[in-house]
Amino acid sequence: MSVRDLADYPWDAVVPFRERAAQHPDGIVDLSIGSPVDPTPEVVRRALAEATDAHAYPQTVGTPALREAIVDWYARRRGVPDLTVDNVLPTIGSKEFVALLPTLLGLGAGDIVVHPRVAYPTYEVGARVAGATPLPADDPAEWPEGTRLIWINTPGNPDGRTWTVDELAAAVARARELGAILASDECYAELGWDDAWASEPVPSVLDPRVTGGTRAGLLSVYSLSKQSNLAGYRAAFVAGCRAVIAELLTARKHLGLMPPQPVQHAMAVALGDDAHVAQQKELYRVRRDVLLPALRQAGFRIDGSEAGLYLWATEGRDAWESMGRLADLGILAGPGPFYGGFSGDHVRLSLTAPLERIEAGAARLRAAAL
Repeated sequence: MSVRDLADYPWDAVVPFRERAAQHPDGIVDLSIGSPVDPTPEVVRRALAEATDAHAYPQTVGTPALREAIVDWYARRRGVPDLTVDNVLPTIGSKEFVALLPTLLGLGAGDIVVHPRVAYPTYEVGARVAGATPLPADDPAEWPEGTRLIWINTPGNPDGRTWTVDELAAAVARARELGAILASDECYAELGWDDAWASEPVPSVLDPRVTGGTRAGLLSVYSLSKQSNLAGYRAAFVAGCRAVIAELLTARKHLGLMPPQPVQHAMAVALGDDAHVAQQKELYRVRRDVLLPALRQAGFRIDGSEAGLYLWATEGRDAWESMGRLADLGILAGPGPFYGGFSGDHVRLSLTAPLERIEAGAARLRAAAL
């Protein structure tokens, strides 16, 4: 298909609800989009300023310092101790990588791209742009012959679903039976909340307990937008199978997909500083602890959401009705139908609003429940 055949950008449908919510006397509480509102850490901003003499073209493969920082970060934070610089590659944010991966892999008509049933829509968009067939399916047993690429998302957007080591290992085994590449979008992995994830990392598809001793056909995708407030920097990377990384590097060189040199330097510094990540996670924890009980008090059930940046909520009614009810309280959410045909009764609420706005929204939800 052509990009001309893509549907209108779905967030345009939210505009009437935004206008409705904005009429609240105390102003809108915008929980619709997960765009960071907190400052970029000073240590990262200084690093960016230090690298502004960027007169030469940047390296598509990444600077040696950045590649080493990615390798070290996977070992320190993700339980993946044996990567080399040949296993990693920086990207210009993670969305462009998600959207382009089927094309960069040469997929097309007759190829199946599996993605989660409740999913970030760019998985499907990327498949369609390449001319491949997107298929929503969570159970590895349902992944069919003809599948060339499988996307999983752990922790998930919008639902916060996480995959255990055993579940990931089963997914890897099935992908290898099919001869498919398995790409795991892990951009929220530092934001674990409930149960085990409060005290240990959400596992990566590259974890040695998962891989069976080989990373063949496996990719882990990560972004610094959430944990480091670098959404405006477009700072992300992919790691995994050396052969696939080499193939992607060649394609990206031809296409000129080069993260800017100052951003590469800032990424390396951000990856080496765990303190600001812990501080940012605590900000999100406080907001979550305010919003979650208020939603429950107002009659919402929270599904999944054990990790990540969102609360995945339902009243057991059509999502657009919930959007309207929330808008009448001055609260703007994200509609579940944007995330596939299996979430028509859910809304997504982001933890990225300032605490003052989160507290205002929680107060309105509690008052509505009385």
